[in-house]
Amino acid sequence: MKDNKMLFIIFMIGTFTVGMAEYVVTGLLTQIADDMKVSISSAGLLISVYAISVALIGPLMRIITLKVHAHRLLPILVAIFIISNLVGMLAPNFNVLLLSRLMSAAMHAPFFGVCMSVAATVAPPAKKTQAIALVQAGLTIAVMLGVPFGSFLGGFANWRVVFGFMIVLAIITMLGMIKFVPNVSLSAEANISKELTVFKNPHILIVIAIIVFGYSGVFTTYTFMEPMIRDFSPFKIVGLTVCLFMFGLGGVIGNLITGNVPEDKLTKNLYLTFLLLFVTIILFVTVIQNSILALIICFLFGFGTFGTTPLLNSKIILSAKEAPLLASTLAASIFNVANFLGAIIGSILLSIGLPYVQITLISGGIIVLGMLLNLVNQLYEKKHITFNEYS
Repeated sequence: MKDNKMLFIIFMIGTFTVGMAEYVVTGLLTQIADDMKVSISSAGLLISVYAISVALIGPLMRIITLKVHAHRLLPILVAIFIISNLVGMLAPNFNVLLLSRLMSAAMHAPFFGVCMSVAATVAPPAKKTQAIALVQAGLTIAVMLGVPFGSFLGGFANWRVVFGFMIVLAIITMLGMIKFVPNVSLSAEANISKELTVFKNPHILIVIAIIVFGYSGVFTTYTFMEPMIRDFSPFKIVGLTVCLFMFGLGGVIGNLITGNVPEDKLTKNLYLTFLLLFVTIILFVTVIQNSILALIICFLFGFGTFGTTPLLNSKIILSAKEAPLLASTLAASIFNVANFLGAIIGSILLSIGLPYVQITLISGGIIVLGMLLNLVNQLYEKKHITFNEYS
C-alpha cells in the first residue's frame, strides 16, 4: 500500500469532499432558509432530495458504467460534482439550489463504490479491509471536521463560500485522480443480470428493511439538529460549531468501535446502538437546554448514528455475495433511502406545525421499529445463516 500512498490520499480528499457536501447543509440550514426566504421545513428538502438522488440515480449510474474503467470514470464523476456545486454556489433561487443538490448526489454512490473497489484491488490480500477503511475515513473526517468547519465558515462568511471551498477540494481531487488512479480491472466479468439477483436474497431484503424503516428515524431528528440547537440551547455560532464537532467526534469513535465487530456479533450489537439512538433522540430537545449536557448528548447521538452504520453496512456487503460490484453502491443507496424518508417525514411533521419535542418522539418510535425488524433478522439468521458462509 506504500506504493499507492498518493492514490489513497487523493481518495481520502475526495471522500472527505463528497461526504462534506452531503452533510454540511445540516449545519447551514437556518442560514440557507433565511437567504433563500423559505421555511426551515422547506430547506430540509435539500437533504431529502440529495438522499433520494443517491438512492435512485446512484445505482442506475453504476449499472450503466459497470464496464467503464475506473481511471476514466472517477474524474468524470468528480467533474459532475464540480459543475453541480458551482450551480449551487451561484443559485439565484431555492429551486436551482435543489436542482444542484440532485445533480451532485447522482455521483455520490458510484464514486464511493468505485473508490472502495479500486482501493481493495490495489491493496495486498491481507490489507484489503484496511484499504477500504482508509477510503471511508474521508467521510468520517468530513462528519467530524468538515461539517462543523462548514457551519463555522458559513456563520462568519456565507453558505456560498462553503460551496466554493468544496469546489476547490474537488478540483484538487479530480487532478489527482487523473494522475494517480491506475488502469485496473475491478472484475473479470461485469455480469449485470447476476448482480441484480441480490434482490432475491431474503437476508439482504430484511437488512434493507431495517435500514429503510428503522435507521430512517435518525434523520427525522438529525435533519433539524442545527435549528434545534439554535432554538433550545444557550449557544451561538461558536457553541453550535462545538456541538456539531462533538457529534462528529462521537461518530468517529462509534465508527471505530463497531467497525471491528465480528460478523456473528453484528445483529446483537445493533440492538445496543439502536437503544442508544432511541434514548438520545427522545431526550435531545430537553437535554440540549443545558450547555454541558448538550455537548454530551450530541456526542452520544453521533456515536449511535455512526456506530450503527458500519454494522448495517457490513451486513449488506458481507451478505451480497451475488453482487461483488454493486454491493458497496447498494449499501450507500439504501442508507440514503433511509435518509430521504427520515428527512421528508421530519419536514412534513414540521410543516404541519408539530413542535420539535413531538418530532423527536416520532423519530424515536421509528428507531423502535428498526429494533423489531432486527428481531426478525435475528430469527432468520438463527435458522438460515452460517456466518463463515460469506468469508
